[in-house]
Amino acid sequence: MKNSYAIALITLYTAVCLAADLPRSTPEEQGVSSSGILSFIEAVDKDVESLNSFMLLRHGKVVAEGWWSPYHPQAPHSLYSLSKSFTSTAVGLAISEGKLSVDDPVIKFFPEETPSEPSNNLKSMRVSDLLRMATGQQTEPPRTPDVAWVKTFLAHPVPFKPGTHFLYNTSATYMQSAIVQKVTGITVLDYLKPRLFEPLGIENPTWEVSPQGISTGGYGLSIRTEDIAKFGQLYLQKGVWQGKQLVPKEWIDEATARQVSNGSNPSSDWDQGYGYQFWRCRHGAFRGDGAFGQYCIVLPQQDAVIAITSGLKDMQSVMNLVWDKLLPAIKSSPLTADLETQTRLSQTLKSLTLRPQDGSGNPKKEILGRKFVFPPNDHKLESLILEQDDKEKSVAVVTRFDSTEHRTDCRSGQWTKGKAGWGSLHEQPIASSGAWTSDDSYTAKICFYETPFTVTASFKFIGNEVHYQAKTNVGFGPKNEFQLVGTSVVNSQK
Repeated sequence: MKNSYAIALITLYTAVCLAADLPRSTPEEQGVSSSGILSFIEAVDKDVESLNSFMLLRHGKVVAEGWWSPYHPQAPHSLYSLSKSFTSTAVGLAISEGKLSVDDPVIKFFPEETPSEPSNNLKSMRVSDLLRMATGQQTEPPRTPDVAWVKTFLAHPVPFKPGTHFLYNTSATYMQSAIVQKVTGITVLDYLKPRLFEPLGIENPTWEVSPQGISTGGYGLSIRTEDIAKFGQLYLQKGVWQGKQLVPKEWIDEATARQVSNGSNPSSDWDQGYGYQFWRCRHGAFRGDGAFGQYCIVLPQQDAVIAITSGLKDMQSVMNLVWDKLLPAIKSSPLTADLETQTRLSQTLKSLTLRPQDGSGNPKKEILGRKFVFPPNDHKLESLILEQDDKEKSVAVVTRFDSTEHRTDCRSGQWTKGKAGWGSLHEQPIASSGAWTSDDSYTAKICFYETPFTVTASFKFIGNEVHYQAKTNVGFGPKNEFQLVGTSVVNSQK
């Protein structure tokens, strides 16, 4: 019986365990209810659209993990503003090495980019003001390709006394990255590799750079879900990893404390105060987070960490489910083994998937293989061809965006991995699915599974025209859906 139980546990919890990654355990061994985790996952699938991955750590061990296919454990994921917490860590490390201080004036580092007559408020802006999003600026400085971002930031008005006015400000995080590069001679990415990423076993992190070759700081970092969890565990352990102090405890305490007030709504996890690029949460927790639901949630009172990647419109909805479902599932001592529920939970976690496109239409043969061209448009779509492969039961959606051709292979009811671009989304790993939803309409879903984005593209064929409509699950600004009309080119060759 004992051997059978051990084998079951190995099957349940080590299937995706990778070398040098976090140890695994059953939920009950670490005092977490499997039924509570299952309730969270079921509520997410029912009420939230949509999570990409989820990992729960208790006492330093992974007790639950899941990826919504086509997302998978080995894929890096864009962190967006969760990157800010890593930039803050770089600042803390540089301070511990004596390269700067939180009290240093910002303009001290950039004499050549500073205006000839800086305002008193700009002169009094300090590194600490960058860290806590209290620069004194009323609006966020823009970041454009034609002007150096540091120069733009320093030229931006500072109407308030720094330290008195909270403004969420990604450009302020970029300035932190620029300062670290100024005092170390290397990018934040390269600076963190031997000090943070390599000790944590975070392999192949990537970080976007500005036109000036500086890590963007406030966004642009891509790592795996498990790497997010490791980062949270490091902060939970006050900077200690495998017996070594990677980040000073004093910095951890300062960075995750309430450094500035940012609201008064007791029901909002965005009104609990802000630290040094970390948000305070309800229930004594803190977190780093990024657009569309990229989370590293640390619960010191429960000795737990939650890592989540998502493509969400409503980020508070997931936080509410964490408090309503997961928090009550975390107990003060180990629980009696619940193998039946553990098995259900494991099966559920392994079968998670974003819904692929399906349909049962029969296309008109005159549609297939025809080339449709589009007039000049902001989305730079130039042409479209649908090629059906009856033997493979697939359709290739052949598009030309901005003079570049992409071929996206789609099957009904399943995800097919490949590499393509779509509109403003550059060529990268994708998973696609597609189906004829009627005899004259085809719909394709393209999931960019290293990002939160899924594009749903619909083509309705009417005579010599194709009516093309596309929408993205999430996006910045209101215009993430559009429609174009293309015209068939008679007797044209691809």
